[in-house]
Amino acid sequence: MRLERRDHRPIALIIAAALMAVLAALAMAGILIGLAGAPVLKAYWLIVSGAFGTRLAATETLTRATPLILTGLAAAVAFRARLWNIGAEGQFYLGAIIVAALGSDFLSALPAPLLIPALLTAGAIAGMVLILVPLWLRLRFSVDEVVTSLLLNFVSLLFVSMLIDGVLKDPLAFGWPQSTPVSDHALLPKLIERSRLHIGLAFAVVIAVVVHFAQSRTVFGMQSRAAGLNPAAAIFAGVPLKLTLVKVACLSGGLAGLAGAIEVMGVKGYVTTDLSPGFGYSGIIVAMLANLHPIGVVLTALFTATMFVGADGMSRALSIPTYIADVTVALSLLTMLVALFFTQYRIRR
Repeated sequence: MRLERRDHRPIALIIAAALMAVLAALAMAGILIGLAGAPVLKAYWLIVSGAFGTRLAATETLTRATPLILTGLAAAVAFRARLWNIGAEGQFYLGAIIVAALGSDFLSALPAPLLIPALLTAGAIAGMVLILVPLWLRLRFSVDEVVTSLLLNFVSLLFVSMLIDGVLKDPLAFGWPQSTPVSDHALLPKLIERSRLHIGLAFAVVIAVVVHFAQSRTVFGMQSRAAGLNPAAAIFAGVPLKLTLVKVACLSGGLAGLAGAIEVMGVKGYVTTDLSPGFGYSGIIVAMLANLHPIGVVLTALFTATMFVGADGMSRALSIPTYIADVTVALSLLTMLVALFFTQYRIRR
């Protein structure tokens, strides 16, 4: 028996492998649910109904999926070019705190049509600046960006904590560590009244379509794929590798910073140190589940949000831990990696 690399991967094979991977993960997670003493099918039904069974549940699931789409895209565009951006969490927080600083003071007098685009742009730029630090260290000193981008997450969070306990602390928060709220003009319009679902979801979906077009129909997309497949061959073919990596880094960090900006302007209105329940790290799982495909990121972000939101209701109804959602998502990632391996290779006798 030997492994043989496939010359072509049909799209039907990739989709079927992804579905089988998710089903395998649900089956394995079902064993854990059964060991916890709960009926498996009822548990999964409660997850689905808890995520979409009511108007409130559905809007909360879509609201939770919005930052996951953007951080998933941030990881997908970077990983495709072999730029291992593990720092989306820090870029998320830096984009959020820049929006809080500018939206509550310096730019707050602007009208909404000017203020909202300005703050979204500022949040994206903040994420770009942060990711350029590990990229520069890689290009100049060959430092592994996995370590530097990961460590910058903690630096960013401590920096945000310092600001919201200091110059940006809300004096009306009764001592609670949170930033001053952004101006009412900076808040994103709601898609559905009396809900937290905001127009940022539409922005995220449109950005996913644009990223897909850029990766599949532009010179930049070809260069970034070439940089990821074989850097030496890309340089030989005339691809400006360093410039391409800078562009990819700016796009990846900008998307993560934009996620933080949208979360502040669409949901919270201010920044706290628990603004993100791990959106930056979950975005890596979302990207891998989607096989780094921008449109697939939208679907896997919705799946991940469904598991996280629905698990809360399931836990209360069946008295089992909500961590089953984390286990299911993690198992989905592992089974997806196995499935993707067999979409690239076939077994020959």
